[in-house]
Order: sequence, then structure tokens, then C-alpha cells
Amino acid sequence: MRYLVTGEQMKKIDTYTIETVGIPSLVLMERAAMAVTREAMARLKQGDHIFAVCGTGNNGADGVAAARMLALNGYSVTVLIAGDPKRGTKEFHVQKEIAQKLEIPMAEWKDFLPGRCDLLIDAVFGVGLTREVEGEYREVLDTINRMHPGTVIAVDMPSGIHSATGQVMGTAVKADVTVTFGYEKLGSVLYPGREYCRQVVVEDIGFPAVSLKQAEPFAWTYGREDLDRIPGRPAYSNKGTFGKVLLIAGSGGMSGAAYLAGLAAYRTGAGLVKIMTVEENREILLQQLPEAILTAYRKEDIEEKPGRGLSPSWEERMEKECGWADVIVLGPGLGQDPYVRLLVKSVLTSAYVPIVVDADGLNAIAAWPELEQYYTENIVITPHLGEMARLTGRPVSQIQKAVAETALEYSGSRGIVCVLKDAATAVANREGQCYMNSSGNSCMAKAGSGDVLAGTIAGLLSQGMEPFDGAALGVYIHGLAGDRYKEKYGENGMLARDLAEEIGKIGQRGCVL
Repeated sequence: MRYLVTGEQMKKIDTYTIETVGIPSLVLMERAAMAVTREAMARLKQGDHIFAVCGTGNNGADGVAAARMLALNGYSVTVLIAGDPKRGTKEFHVQKEIAQKLEIPMAEWKDFLPGRCDLLIDAVFGVGLTREVEGEYREVLDTINRMHPGTVIAVDMPSGIHSATGQVMGTAVKADVTVTFGYEKLGSVLYPGREYCRQVVVEDIGFPAVSLKQAEPFAWTYGREDLDRIPGRPAYSNKGTFGKVLLIAGSGGMSGAAYLAGLAAYRTGAGLVKIMTVEENREILLQQLPEAILTAYRKEDIEEKPGRGLSPSWEERMEKECGWADVIVLGPGLGQDPYVRLLVKSVLTSAYVPIVVDADGLNAIAAWPELEQYYTENIVITPHLGEMARLTGRPVSQIQKAVAETALEYSGSRGIVCVLKDAATAVANREGQCYMNSSGNSCMAKAGSGDVLAGTIAGLLSQGMEPFDGAALGVYIHGLAGDRYKEKYGENGMLARDLAEEIGKIGQRGCVL
């Protein structure tokens, strides 16, 4: 598990460490500069020329200190000051004076003529940026990108990237390596920030663990070491030990969604999968996934009598089906016929187990918001940006700029778990916890990938994981399977069923690629 903090949270950690714990800021700064220097030296050869472009805040002071260390190691370094040096922080002036006493070349950006640059240190803004980059600073960042240095190392965050949202604040430096201090920043996991950070190196510079409490609540992400969270499989067991998944999915001609979700649930470890679908899908699903139990219905079976509600026979059947399951997946490929609203309502009112609501289940709720009254703490919803726009009435562009915030707000106000799918998926719960996914890649942008995710989450929940924990781990495993496929076969040819098969090869002790 890796913690993810915003720039504001990092400032609290920094302040507590310096003012309460008593570790001097210059000590932390020297350690930060040493970390940047190590990364730079690993990529340099003698004779290379380095520019350290430094703002006048503490991020710039880190950059000046790193330039000094590189110069003392025999490299050709020029420090370029962006902004008014007279307005620099105390730490910036300390580092600037040390560099001047050592006669390290230094100039203000406005007096600089770009030349050859083998490695550039970006230390203009760091994590403190909260507004659009304008004026001289915009010119500085744009010029850095136009220079095309051999390597760009960003100090803490690429300048111009918002540390909390990952958004480009007008313009931003495109780094090759981002050396960040203490804890990874949320904006380096979210897009487009992830693309601007490229390789992220997290360096421990001495923040004590107690200081992290100042940042609560914070987000986190998983790595391969967290695969041990996958439920174990005791030797003395049977298919019932690993849970029963009821998959309510598929309309006429849309059996694929049910197949993919069912396959993923089995590949994730579920003991039994029952697919409840329209009668037209019976034969093909029996061939596609013979391991599943099939139970079919006719659309005509689901009808609501005015003043009397759903027919007693249908309600009795739904109570029986929902009572069989340990977890339910509701929605993949159901379509948007009027009967789907009644089907969704009957499941939400009949089930007392976790329900993963996906795709057309969400579309029904968006079309008939009164269905939200049946939400319980056992609900996990898995909308993509378009479905979330329909649920909230907000434009996709607005949600895309605030993925974590939107997931947290919706889950908190409804008391459910929200898996908001994007290139970096957010998983939030009503307690304000937020998981940000760092696995996955663009090869997963294929039809059926979302159905596989719904089945993966259900497979984990069927084995006893709590809704939030299972959703977060399911999202990570889903993305990791995409990464495994890309490493082996490239990024163009993957199908959703390939993703489900890769999921089946991921185990507690890690992956054999």
C-alpha cells in the first residue's frame, strides 16, 4: 500500500515535522536535494551540461541545493532563477548564498539564452501550485518543453501540475522522472498528471510516521505486494466455501456481458455463478459458460399492476434467487426497456447481500432516481464517466477534472461504495476513504472490460471481503491483468475475455509473467 497526499496535506506534514517534531527544514531540504542528485547522477556522464530551473520558493531551494551537489561532483551546472529573487523564502536565500560562495554559475531566467541541455532539473513550483500559470512563469515552462532536454527531472511534482487533481494548470513541464518526497502525490496518479510525471521515485527524507496523521483522511493505492489481500483457499473446502454469485445480466442479443462477468467471477475465485437472464440467452450461455447455473425469465413475467405493485409470483421468485446468493451483480447488458426499472427495483428491495450495480442497472437508476431510496451500505456502484454524469446531472468534463472528489461526494451522500471508472479509477466509501488505482493501461479500453471488472469485484465479495475492500482490490487486480497482457503481447490486441483469463493467473504470492 502506498499513501497518496495532496499538496495541502503535504504542507501540514511538513509544518508538523518542522515546528512540532523539531526537524529543521534545511535538514529535510538537504536530504531532498541528495535524492534528486542521486537520480540525476544515475543518468549523467561526465561532460554533460545541466540546467537547474528554480523558482524562489522552497521547491526552488531544493533545486539550487541539488545543483550545488552536482557541481561539487564535477558536473557542469547552471542555476536559472525564475521569478523575483527578492521575494524568495528564507530557505531559498540560504541555498542561493551557498551556491554563490561556491561560484556556481547563476542567472535570472529573463537574461538566459537557451543552449544545449543534457539534463534539466525542474524546481519551479513543486506541490504548492493552486492557480493557472500565467505571464513570465508560463513562458518559462513552455520554453523548458521547447528545449527538449535529454532528461527532465521534476522536483516533487512537474511544474504546472496540480498536486491534488493532476490537472494541467494552463501549461506544465513534461518530466521523465519525478522525485517526490515523503509520500506520493495524488496528482501523480491521476491523469493527465500521471503522463507528465512519468516515472515517480518516492524518497524518504525523514518525515516521521506520526506526521502522516496530520494529513487524514488521505488516499492510497496498491502495488503487487498487496496481492496477499486476495482471500486464501483452505485445503478442506468445497464450492460453497468460496461463495455464490448471482449475475442478473443480458438482454436479447446481449449475452456477452453476462458471459464476461460470469467468467471473471469464476476466474477471481467464486465457487458458484448463477446467471439470471432472458430466455433468449439460455442456449448460447449454456455453450459459452457451461460451468454456470442458468435461470431464465421472460420480460412478460415482470409487470407492475396499478396500485398493487409487482406480481406476487415474481416477488417470490426474486426473494428466492436473491436469498440463494452471497453477492449479486446487477446490470451488465440488461438494456433499457421499461421492464428493467422493475427488475432493478425488485432486486434492490429483495436482496440482503452485497450488490454490484453496473451498466444498465445504473442507467435505470439515473432514469428513475427514486430507485436510490433502496440503496444500502452493501451497494457497490461501478459507473464510467458517462454513467456518472447521468447519475449526478453534471457534465463529463467537470467529473473528469475531479474524479476522486465526485466519487467521495456521491458515496458519502448515498452511504454506498462508488467505483468511478476512469484511466485512474477512484473507489470511495461513505466514511471518506478513497482508493486511487495505479494499475492498468489503454489496452483495456475495449468493449466488455467493465463487465469483467463487475465480475472480478463480485468474485472477491463472494469470498467474504467487505464491499469497499473488495472493490478496491478488484479494481487493482483488473488493471494488473491489463498490465500483464500488455507486457506479454502488446497493447492493441487484447479482448475482454483475455483480461478475464489473465485475472485467473494472478494469485496471492504475486504474478509469474
